[in-house]
Amino acid sequence: MTIHFTHNDRPTVGVEMELNIVDPSSGALVSAATDLLADLGAGHPRGEHPKAKHELFQSTIEVITDVCESPADAARDLHHSIAELRSACDRRGLGLISTGTHPFSLAREQHVSPDQRYHDLIDAMQWPARRLLICGLHVHVGVSDGARAIAIINELRRYLPLFLALSSSSPYFEGEDSGLASARSKVFESLPTAGLPPPLADWSDFETFMSTLLESQCISSIREVWWDLRPHPDFGTIEFRMCDATPTVRESVAIAALAQALVVWCDRRIDQGGLPAAAREWTVRENRWLAARFGIDAELIVEHPELGRPERRPVRDLVAELHSALVPIADELGTRAELDQLLLVLDIGSGAVRQRRVLEAGGTLVDVVHHLADSLATDTIA
Repeated sequence: MTIHFTHNDRPTVGVEMELNIVDPSSGALVSAATDLLADLGAGHPRGEHPKAKHELFQSTIEVITDVCESPADAARDLHHSIAELRSACDRRGLGLISTGTHPFSLAREQHVSPDQRYHDLIDAMQWPARRLLICGLHVHVGVSDGARAIAIINELRRYLPLFLALSSSSPYFEGEDSGLASARSKVFESLPTAGLPPPLADWSDFETFMSTLLESQCISSIREVWWDLRPHPDFGTIEFRMCDATPTVRESVAIAALAQALVVWCDRRIDQGGLPAAAREWTVRENRWLAARFGIDAELIVEHPELGRPERRPVRDLVAELHSALVPIADELGTRAELDQLLLVLDIGSGAVRQRRVLEAGGTLVDVVHHLADSLATDTIA
């Protein structure tokens, strides 16, 4: 099976944010996506807004950007679309939040979106799919060809836990404190084609993998493989899918800046003599768990083959070091301001940390929703 990968001659950026629709007073989810999308689609071809889409449940809407040259362009695009969506919500007395999981609404009470593929998904996957009351942040970065995409993804696997830790914003699920920083990641990985991407030798290996699943009718489309990192052949991108939906556009764009700079860094290292040996599967898997459990307070395994022993190091230190390594590339790309927002997240805390502070101060889960609504409305990391 041959899979064509669309060529990109520059590291373009695309961002997708999944947003929850809530009642501003009670904080509960509201199944209003169809009505809101109809409002937004008025005047557009086929009555569909090009940058706002259904997700699995009617309480969620995905906002997507155009193909952008920079994270700053993506930020402007997201702000414009979210402002349109917010206006539609205001007219119907509704609110918006961005977070990996809603703090207390129940999955079993949600209405499935009308798109047949979502009903097919639930029919095929059953209980794991019915629990998917989660929201993610997805970032696309353009690369030149499929072979490079696979090589870069193999290297990016070692950094995947840092993205998860930085974005972690799902401590509460269905009214309970999960004890995790990212409950969403554990819910989503229950699907058979979600979670860590397998280490692949080359593009041909990817084609064989997909061919096996398609020809055996385990999937009907490549889009049904939901790895944390995956090549997107139609777009000609690497798609970062491991992140929780972050409470602010500012954080989403900072993560997009990190993704873009990291892809450029890896791409150049291929030309400068090659990438290092891929991180070992069990190390990445354990680090992914530590990031889901502890978020930015995690201590991850760092292997030192030359010393013959591993060590544990704080996420904050690893992110700060990676930020320093990527500053020259960010300066060249003109994305330093966006990349530097990661340092603010390290200082103030990820979404999970900030949500827990609301309860620590005597608030309730309804207050957490109100905090999230304010964060998105003001685009403030606080």
